[in-house]
Amino acid sequence: MDSPGRVVPGAQAVARAARLLRLVTSGGEDGATLQSLAHAADLSRSTVHRLLSALRAEGLVDRDEETARWMPGPELFLMGSVAAARYDVTALARDIVRSLAVKTEESAFLSVRRADETVCLLREEGSFPIRSFVLSEGVRFPLGVASAGLAILSFLPDHDVDAYLERHPELSERWGRTHGLAPLRRRLAETKERGYAVNPGLIVEGSWGMGAAVFDRSGRPEWALSLTGVEFRFGPDRLAQLGRTLMAHAHQLSSRIAGARR
Repeated sequence: MDSPGRVVPGAQAVARAARLLRLVTSGGEDGATLQSLAHAADLSRSTVHRLLSALRAEGLVDRDEETARWMPGPELFLMGSVAAARYDVTALARDIVRSLAVKTEESAFLSVRRADETVCLLREEGSFPIRSFVLSEGVRFPLGVASAGLAILSFLPDHDVDAYLERHPELSERWGRTHGLAPLRRRLAETKERGYAVNPGLIVEGSWGMGAAVFDRSGRPEWALSLTGVEFRFGPDRLAQLGRTLMAHAHQLSSRIAGARR
């Protein structure tokens, strides 16, 4: 039997490869350059190229020969199709996300929690002609940064929130002083009291977001519905109305997940 403290051979290489897979998929349809992947993974270009080449040989990533950009490979699609039957709630959520976009006229999203991040699963465009393009399918943000992750983090148990913040002291350095410990804790408290999160242009100036947590059968926040749009669409009076609509749709999805066949 392996002892708890034993280091598994090859674990570092696996972790690095998994990190690169996440970064490649977060690049969306346009893919990602070798330089951007090396910078985001904090690895040398040669190490990243070697790992990507190994992943490409297995069909997990692909490289566009014209642009030299890296993107998800066909094997990831096959794996995802199999995993979706167990983990994916997009079939349950699609019409709710669409309804949210129609009723608010803003772009609506479903995101899922994956460890210390959120990943966007669904996007539905609103009818308002001016849109925010901060979020799209496959894009990842740390918990507490975008409105979806802020909503999820706010409703986690206090000890989980404390542990997360201890693990990620770099949030303010990467995302700005507004993501320092004190302002972030203040937004978490406001979100929990209000019931939904508000991101007043903290990622991209002028682009606002709102998020509401969606809970699993045990009451844990594992998903979030969110809205994004331009700042003037989120004035005080309309903000409250959007919040009520957002929370109603999040509650509907939580109820649907709780009632789904196990």
